[in-house]
Order: sequence, then C-alpha cells, then structure tokens
Amino acid sequence: MGNQLSFTDLEYSNRERKTKREEFLDAMDEIVSWDEIVAEIKPFYYRNARGRRAKSIETMLRMYLLQRWFGLSDEGIEDAIYDSYAMRRFMHLNFLEERVPDATTLYRFKKLLADNGLEEHIFGQIQDGLAAKRLAVKAGNITDAALARR
Repeated sequence: MGNQLSFTDLEYSNRERKTKREEFLDAMDEIVSWDEIVAEIKPFYYRNARGRRAKSIETMLRMYLLQRWFGLSDEGIEDAIYDSYAMRRFMHLNFLEERVPDATTLYRFKKLLADNGLEEHIFGQIQDGLAAKRLAVKAGNITDAALARR
C-alpha cells in the first residue's frame, strides 16, 4: 500500500477499536520474517520471462498465509480479501493500483511451494517467531483465528 492512504484507510482510521482479526493480522505482520522467507522462495519463483508479470512473492505469501490461518478455499480467500479491510491491509494492497491475485494464481503458488518442499520450512520459521514471543496460533474458522499466550 505504500505510504499513500486510501479513502477506506481514512474512513477506518476513525473507528473506536480494532477487530480481533485486525489485531491478529497486525501481530502476524510483525512476527513473520518476510524478507527471509521471500529470499528462500525466490530461487524457485517465476522469472517473468514471458506472459503476464508475476505477482510479488510477498503478496502471494501473504495470501497463502491468510488462507491457511482462516481455513478458506482458493476462491474463498480471494473473496475474503475483497470483503475484509483487515485482510486487504495485511496484504498491503491498494485496489486503485492492483487486484487481489486470483484463485488460479494462488493454486500455482501453493504448488510451487509444495513441489519444492518449502511449506514446512515456512511454517517452521513462523512457529519459531511465535515461540520467541511465547505465542501460538489458534485457528478454526474465519472468525476466530487468534494468538494465544503459551
């Protein structure tokens, strides 16, 4: 999203409190070591040699993590990001500049991670970050993903 605020950001900035989802996603945004994980995926990622320009690795990683944390299908997470301010903000998307990656793009990203044995390593790094702060992710459905003290 950069430093430019959207109209939605301005509207939401005047609320009295954050939602539990926002609190969870803000905490995860700080805990996940984005640069390290992106660097590990980069050697396996598409090179933009032809066709459409690939979405950034971080954008795809953020979408993938949202899907896992909230237990949604590929199409379900795409819709949820459009519907949820907290998720859109976590994705660092500005709808004036770009779209949410579609379900097929997410499927291909997940396949790339699985084919190269990166999934377990990514979640291991995230678990290490949580453990360092003495936290654990409790997941259920879209309304109750949360952090819990250990």
